[in-house]
Amino acid sequence: MQPWSPLGSSRRAFLRFLAASPLAAAAQQGDGVIATPGEAANVFDFETAAKSKLPPAHFGYIATGVDDDATVRANREGFTHFSIRSRRLVDVSKIDMSVRLLGTEWKTPIVLAPAGSQRAFHPDGEVAVARAAKAKGHLQILSTVTTASVEDVNAARGEPVWYQLYATTNWTASRAMVKRAEAAGCPVLVLTVDQIGPTNRETLQQFTRRDSRKCATCHDRSTWPASVQRKPMFDGLDLMDTRFQPASVTWDYVKRLRDATSMKLAIKGIVTKEDAEIAVANGVDLVVCSNHGGRAEETGRSSIESLPEVLEGAKGRIPVLVDSGFRRGTDIFKALALGAAAVCVARPYLWGLAAFGQPGVETVLDILARELSLAMRYAGTTSVGKITPAHVVARGR
Repeated sequence: MQPWSPLGSSRRAFLRFLAASPLAAAAQQGDGVIATPGEAANVFDFETAAKSKLPPAHFGYIATGVDDDATVRANREGFTHFSIRSRRLVDVSKIDMSVRLLGTEWKTPIVLAPAGSQRAFHPDGEVAVARAAKAKGHLQILSTVTTASVEDVNAARGEPVWYQLYATTNWTASRAMVKRAEAAGCPVLVLTVDQIGPTNRETLQQFTRRDSRKCATCHDRSTWPASVQRKPMFDGLDLMDTRFQPASVTWDYVKRLRDATSMKLAIKGIVTKEDAEIAVANGVDLVVCSNHGGRAEETGRSSIESLPEVLEGAKGRIPVLVDSGFRRGTDIFKALALGAAAVCVARPYLWGLAAFGQPGVETVLDILARELSLAMRYAGTTSVGKITPAHVVARGR
């Protein structure tokens, strides 16, 4: 038995301290990757967890932008161009985050944006997201290329979701999907117009090269239309010679949709004053200021910086939502202060889905809502309606 010494005692105490420290726990989990949703400090923790669990190509699909990913980066950097102006000595003991969109009230202005192929990230896919949206009271928009049917998603959500549509060269097929969503009770049709044909997704290509699995059936357009067989909204449709997101779509297509459905019509992908004005003139009920999360065109311009001119074009006649790059409650606050009626998010909840399924999505929504509540409290705004342009200022002013 070794004799006692102060040095040995101190060393043992130090080792016990290290073993009990959060740093040691993080190391055991693999460079700080969270093991449960409750360990997350912010939504970025779910990105790391998703990357650790997904096949490389599937994570690359979430992560990718186009070309050099400059617009993906711009979407985050754009928020740094605006600062929040805080008011003091306001009773902020109660915060109301509810908003009203096209006649329906929602608990928060945080909307789940459409994102396709969600069963590539978790077996429960869009159904898990719908259950999370129901549990937390959020609006959900379902993608055309969903891996769960609109009927199943509506059942899981407990009420009809909004339905997003990609244009096709096959009007019969497009109209059939619109009528199916309408028959399922969807109150709003969201036409996405910011992606016209193929895109140069280099980050996805790089991740795919690291993936040894055979992915052609799901992702290779050479197998078209076999590659949409796992997308139930195409069931029963003749898609031979059909092209999706064609470059020929114009405002005439919007008018045709307007006449084809009783659903309210929204357009997603508007980034200029001029197009917002034309949308209003064509009877569109709502627009979403969006650059597709930097996944369609490489403009290098952030969605949040496009928002003011889109709002100017709408002139308060229709609601304007915004997406692309939102990761923090302060991001959401800035958009609301500029005049957005609500904010859509996609990648954060996909990270949560990939990492932990429905509980991951719920925790992502909780974090964003908590951060928004804190931002509202510290700005002296007790409700979304009290967030005004006076609460945000361009940097340097």
